[in-house]
Amino acid sequence: MKLKRFKEIALDGTVRQNPTLRLVLGTCPTLAITTAALDSLGMGLAVIFVLVCSNVIISLLRNIIPDKVRIPCFIVIIATFVTLVTMFMEAFLPDLYESLGMFLALIVVNCIILGRAEGFASHNPVGESALDGLFMGVGFTLAITLMGVVREVLGKGMLFGYQLWNFKIGFFANPAGAFLTYALFIALFNVCYNAVERKAKRKAARKTTVQDEVAEDAPAVEVANAAKEAK
Repeated sequence: MKLKRFKEIALDGTVRQNPTLRLVLGTCPTLAITTAALDSLGMGLAVIFVLVCSNVIISLLRNIIPDKVRIPCFIVIIATFVTLVTMFMEAFLPDLYESLGMFLALIVVNCIILGRAEGFASHNPVGESALDGLFMGVGFTLAITLMGVVREVLGKGMLFGYQLWNFKIGFFANPAGAFLTYALFIALFNVCYNAVERKAKRKAARKTTVQDEVAEDAPAVEVANAAKEAK
């Protein structure tokens, strides 16, 4: 795989098509479990595992699965890995398992995972599909973990379960606080993203203009050089 393709997939997953802040997918766990940073991180890691593994298997079977039953097949594959994650957490991370509750099982129908299976993994080779799952998962994890940090610090005065201070704004620990935090994150992210995009477009436009001017001046320079040689 070329470095350019790697960068393209990485930027798509974390920035250009960030599933949480650009595509606004997976909003149910985003709103529900971001009351604590540790829960957000745990959910993010679970989604990364399921995304990477399901993308790899679906990519391997993309020429075998009949088109008419592809969605049920995708769901069965995704559900298999969700079950593995659920069993692992129940056995080794019982506190996190209890905190995430039913939202672990809902990963099966998470639009991010099913969308990448349908839109990317079923049309691309294994390596690219694995990277797509990884970076989409990383983009999701970063977004919900940062939201979890903000809501936990402001709503509970804690960070990753450790008490920072007694001051807290209970509103941010409530569902209404989840919607406000999410809206502010989306707005801030997109303002920054659009500003960077405009700057990149202006830079590209200036570069194109300079190249056009050089191309226009080239014949005149050649004529002047020819005149000097004639003299």
